[in-house]
Amino acid sequence: MRYIYLTLIIVLTAIVLIFTFQNLDLATLKFLNMRIELPISLIVILVYILGMMTGGSLIMLIKNWLNRARIRR
Repeated sequence: MRYIYLTLIIVLTAIVLIFTFQNLDLATLKFLNMRIELPISLIVILVYILGMMTGGSLIMLIKNWLNRARIRR
């Protein structure tokens, strides 16, 4: 089982590296009056990490609400 996980990690790392090196073109992000140019791959990775953080927080919040509702009953 350990070798399966190791193989999976190696394959996923290779995919991320290939994606990163093939998407080095710059993209401009605009927010309010700010502009920043970043590689497309970095933008995608940052958005993915931000989504994991917000999604995880939302799931924890819903679980806490459900636990509080059960305790009140």
